[in-house]
Amino acid sequence: MTYDVAVVGTGAEPENPTTDSWSMAYRHAEAYERNDETRLVAAADRHSDRVEAFAETFDLPEDGRFSDAIELFDAVDPDVVSLTVPPEAHADLTVAAARRGVEAIHCEKPMAATWAGAQRMAQAAWRADTQLTFHRMRRFGRPFRAATELLDAGEIGDLQRVEIGWDDFYDTGAHSIDLAGMFAGEPQAEWVLAQLDYREEDVRFGMHQENQMLAQWTYDNGVDGLLSTGDRSDLVGAAFHLVGNDGEIRIDADDGPMLEVRRAGSGTWETVDVDGETLHHAGTGEYEYGNAYHQRAIDDVIDAVGSDRESELRARHGLNTAEIIFGGYESVRRRGRVDFPLTIDDNPFEAMVAAGEVGPDSET
Repeated sequence: MTYDVAVVGTGAEPENPTTDSWSMAYRHAEAYERNDETRLVAAADRHSDRVEAFAETFDLPEDGRFSDAIELFDAVDPDVVSLTVPPEAHADLTVAAARRGVEAIHCEKPMAATWAGAQRMAQAAWRADTQLTFHRMRRFGRPFRAATELLDAGEIGDLQRVEIGWDDFYDTGAHSIDLAGMFAGEPQAEWVLAQLDYREEDVRFGMHQENQMLAQWTYDNGVDGLLSTGDRSDLVGAAFHLVGNDGEIRIDADDGPMLEVRRAGSGTWETVDVDGETLHHAGTGEYEYGNAYHQRAIDDVIDAVGSDRESELRARHGLNTAEIIFGGYESVRRRGRVDFPLTIDDNPFEAMVAAGEVGPDSET
C-alpha cells in the first residue's frame, strides 16, 4: 500500500536553520521520499514563498500547495500528516487532523506548549483511532541503541540512575528525558523536583527556554533521573551517565568516546563501537537535508501504520516525557516536589515569565 503524505509547516531556508525555523519539514520529506510506501502529495505553510520553495524541491503538484493546513486536510484527505510547526500549533492541528480521519500524525517535538495541549492531542488521536507519534529520532541512534543493549544484557547490573548533562530541559529535554525513559524501560514517573534560572532571554520556536535547570525525578520501577543543564551542566561529565548496581555507562563523555562501559571490579573504561554515529546524526551519507536518524524514525512510523505493533515513537512515551517537563516547571512554581499524576493545564514556566516572576525583567 502507498500512503499519501502531507507536510504542514515547511519552514524557511533548510540550509540556514535558526531557532525561529529549523525547517524540519525538509528532513521529514526527504525520508518520506526514500520510503517505498509513501508518496508526498501536499504541503502547507502560512508563508506562500516557503511552501512554493518546498513544493519545487519535492516536485509537488500545483493543487498540493496550501497556505492553510485545514484547507489542505479537507482538499487532499491525506493518509499521513507530518506536523513540523512550532509547539504552540501542535495541539490544534493534531485535533483537526485526527477528527478528519487522518490515519497517522507524526509531530515534531516538544509534544505541546502546555500540559493540557499534550493530553488533548493524545485523547483526540485515541478517540479517532489515529496513530500519533513524535519525532524523537535519536531513539534510533547507535549510541543510544547500543547503551540499551548493554543494559538489557545486564552488563552493569540493574539500572539505578540516569544522569543527564545535555543542553536544556524543554527543547532538547524532549529528546534527553525521552531517552532516559527508554533506558529505564519506559516506566512512568512518580514525582519531580526542580529549580531553574532565567536571566538572559532565550526564545526558541516561540517558547521561552531557561538558562539553567536542575531536576530530579523517580520512576515507578525505582530508577531515578537527574538532569543538570546550562551553566555547569558539565558536572555530570557526559551527555548521559547510566549508573547500575554493577557498573556504569557513559554516552558522549567529556574528552571520551561516544559510548563506553565500566563494569564493577574493573578500573578501566571499555570503548563500545557505535559505527561513527553521534548524539545528533549517523553522518549525512547521501542525504541532503537530514541523516539516517530521521530515515529510521519515519520508516518506523510508516511500518507501524495499520500493523499490530505500536511505533516506538508513540504518544504514550511522549506523554511520559511531557509530564516530567511540565511537572518540573510546576515544581519551580510551587517551590516544592510535584507528585504525579500532574493536575495542572498550563505551562508553568511560560506563566511565570508572563507574570514577571522569572526572566530578564523579573525582580528576583
